[in-house]
Amino acid sequence: MKISVIGAGAMGGATVEGLIKGQQFRNEDITVSDPSPVVVEKFSGMGVSVTTDNKLAAETADVVCVVVKPWLVERVLKDIKPELNPKKQILVVIAAGVASASIQEWLGEQCPPLFLVIPNIAIAEMSSMTFIVPSVAAQSQHTEIVKAIFDEMGSTLITDESHLAAGTTLASCGIAYAMRYIRAASEGGVELGFKADDAKQIVMQTMKGAVELLQASGMHPEQAIDLVTTPGGVTIKGLNEMEHAGFTSAVIRGLKAGLK
Repeated sequence: MKISVIGAGAMGGATVEGLIKGQQFRNEDITVSDPSPVVVEKFSGMGVSVTTDNKLAAETADVVCVVVKPWLVERVLKDIKPELNPKKQILVVIAAGVASASIQEWLGEQCPPLFLVIPNIAIAEMSSMTFIVPSVAAQSQHTEIVKAIFDEMGSTLITDESHLAAGTTLASCGIAYAMRYIRAASEGGVELGFKADDAKQIVMQTMKGAVELLQASGMHPEQAIDLVTTPGGVTIKGLNEMEHAGFTSAVIRGLKAGLK
């Protein structure tokens, strides 16, 4: 099976890096199409096929991934439309806010089985939270193929199109929110007396430990918090001070803002 990624900017490039690290495809079966010579040279050095011709990339793939800015999706899809084969290919569109109905309108009968997919940039490290929406003409066998591709690069959730925006703000935007906490806590660590690099490492390891503890135990976060909060202790004092400053409210408001 061959896969093409059209558009290798931040999200597309991260996706290609994940595909290279995975076992689903041989490097020679991965094609990257991008107009930037720098990007093409980068991925050529990684042993994948490269081109600046989107039509060529689309024509030769079993799975065609279009990973461009939302306002470019229509232009790219109409450009590769003659090369798409609805009977032999799967189309994956990774672009926030682009509706399946619009894609169907642009491609008409040339639209292959379609999947709207939203990963996050941790896909480059095989740790993405990816949302998959089976759409136009997608059947169970197509879904199995797409899910297997993205399962290897993290965790996936099959959902419906009405929940895709919520998934985007929770996981795709959400990774930036998590990084903002790391920055804030690291800066706090510096004020507490640690060197900047040491503070960042402490915070990252602490977050990793929290995630792994919750994954291993299945506990609700508040249940786990109760394990480390003692009456009159420093942890509950710190948590309450954060809540007085609006910590939970700020997180929820930020997530909801991502839907607008």
